[in-house]
Amino acid sequence: MQQKIKTPLKFLPQWKALEAHHMKIGRTHLRDFFAADNGRGEEMTVEAAGIYFDYSKHRVKTETIKLLAGLADASGLRASIEAMFTGKRINVTEGRAALHIALRAPKGSSVMMDGENVVPKVHEVLEKMEAFADRVRAGGWTGHTGKTIKNIVNIGIGGSDLGPVMAYEALRNYSQRGLTFRFVSNIDGTDFAEAVVDLDPAETLFIVASKTFTTQETMTNAGTARDWALARLKDKEAIAKHFVAVSTNAAKVSEFGIDTANMFGFWDWVGGRYSMFSAIGLSTMIAIGPENFRAMLDGAREMDEHYRTAPFEKNLPVLMGMLGVWYNNFFDAQSIAVLPYEQYLKRFPAYLQQLTMESNGKRVTLEGRPVDYQTGQVYWGEPGTNGQHSFYQLIHQGTKLIPCDFIAFSKPVHKLGRHHDLLMANVFAQASALAFGKTAEELKKEGVKDWLIPHKTFEGNRPSTTMLLDELTPAALGRLVALYEHCVFTQSAIWQVGPFDQWGVELGKALAGRIAPELEAKDEPKLAHDSSTNALIRRYRAAKG
Repeated sequence: MQQKIKTPLKFLPQWKALEAHHMKIGRTHLRDFFAADNGRGEEMTVEAAGIYFDYSKHRVKTETIKLLAGLADASGLRASIEAMFTGKRINVTEGRAALHIALRAPKGSSVMMDGENVVPKVHEVLEKMEAFADRVRAGGWTGHTGKTIKNIVNIGIGGSDLGPVMAYEALRNYSQRGLTFRFVSNIDGTDFAEAVVDLDPAETLFIVASKTFTTQETMTNAGTARDWALARLKDKEAIAKHFVAVSTNAAKVSEFGIDTANMFGFWDWVGGRYSMFSAIGLSTMIAIGPENFRAMLDGAREMDEHYRTAPFEKNLPVLMGMLGVWYNNFFDAQSIAVLPYEQYLKRFPAYLQQLTMESNGKRVTLEGRPVDYQTGQVYWGEPGTNGQHSFYQLIHQGTKLIPCDFIAFSKPVHKLGRHHDLLMANVFAQASALAFGKTAEELKKEGVKDWLIPHKTFEGNRPSTTMLLDELTPAALGRLVALYEHCVFTQSAIWQVGPFDQWGVELGKALAGRIAPELEAKDEPKLAHDSSTNALIRRYRAAKG
């Protein structure tokens, strides 16, 4: 689909205005920003969709936010948001809509695509998922031998794994503890072997999640799971009782041995990394129950509505996205640390890696024109306070500028003594230390020896956002996921790139398809790769005998 030619990003007057603004304030220290405005800590905040968003510790002024909003407006962000919400085919290289927002639309509402309201289909699948989840949770779904299902193993990769495993870990406190959940994604056999090492096939249900039912890693693991189950259960008819599918390819599902009545569908307008609210979330629904799954959808929808309607300067996803552009494109800060101060969110940074980096890791615009500016940032992180004893040293005193997202909750999931107060003290202290640092003069007043002062000086001026939510609930998780989804879309609109395709993952997969038969061949294959790959293949074949 040919795109209407846009003015290149760097030619926009709003971009040039930001360049001039950066020259003016780029070296200003956060200490000076705060000294000049006593109310900054309260004024530079937004509270919406259950999130208190404090961006006062960013190297910006009110003028900066207005200039960034002007750039977003000039980039056509508002029209792009409407195009997404109204089912336009904004995934231009694949000719598809990107309607993950329809997955959380309420029953009876309308989200149109090509003249059809897709919401009834969404709720038809949700209701089928709910009936199945209730049956498994209540013990009504039994295996081939009549034993109750106690173990659920989700087999997928990418969005078919990262979303479900992140959501399960995040909401484990809401899960049905009598059920065991495992997740298999890696084609490395260790992943499958460890997932099932202590499970009984007669009590195990596999969810095979693959849209096409041809994904190499997923189907290899699914085949191994089938062999593992049949080695104990013996009867091929058992497959229908121990496997269900999340897919759109009924023929392949049936060929595998799964009853298509137990196939849960989704649509090509749901991208893999945006699919955790679809049937891909079946394992999540079984774990936490349909009511909590619906609450998660409600939380995401609350953020959707805020994103669609709020003015840019008070719009959480837009603010987050614009701040990312500010550092990525004007400060050359190439990564963002996501630091959840909640142990249950330990997989959230990994989930965001795919969401953000697979979406906006692009080198050409929607028109196919090479970009001459940085696009996607590197997302990474670990839960606090563990990260403080790991990589915070580099953030505080290293040579790289790394903006940080702190995520915290006012109420603990588990109230144990002083634990939560100490956890929250660390959130606030780290954000403050990053912003203001510690000067040589302050160290001298403390009596630190002159030779030690350079080592103990903290430059500060390290930007961060602090997001404070009430508590980690299914709705809160839905809000957070949707917040980052829309942040990604905001940045894609400004950078003029397509966030819903991922052609960059295809080349390696295609080459692996050529190499695998060469590794497995009995006779010495004729190799036609580069000299390094040829040598590695020969060495591997020799080593494995």
